[in-house]
Amino acid sequence: MLQVLKKLIVNTSPSEIIDITQDIYNLINRYEIKNGLLNLSILHTSCSLMIQENADLNVLRDISVFLKKIAPEGNYFHSTEGPDDMPAHLKSLLTQTHISLSLKDKKIILGTWQAIYLLEHRTSSKKREVLVHLLGEN
Repeated sequence: MLQVLKKLIVNTSPSEIIDITQDIYNLINRYEIKNGLLNLSILHTSCSLMIQENADLNVLRDISVFLKKIAPEGNYFHSTEGPDDMPAHLKSLLTQTHISLSLKDKKIILGTWQAIYLLEHRTSSKKREVLVHLLGEN
């Protein structure tokens, strides 16, 4: 049984949705784990992770528009880091901060049109950390 913990650093642009699937594969391929579990954790409270369609970019555009509507900038009690601060926390609350997936033959088990995305909820560029935890056998 092998276990690997690594951080993936992702530089984001404002309110960007970034496909990080290949970055995850690049980490997986460095190690001898063939079959097992992959756990991803975003180490921030104002961005999130999701598994979503990768075939039509309009899906990502619609998700972005939806999140802006459901958590707009406005009058919140918490605004320590600016007007996008609390909306970013609300968007993170409504999405995922952890994803667990299975690995088989060094492949992440995803649907045909699925990819792993990091959602940046702040309106400025950030340096984000995703903890990649691999557990399995070769």
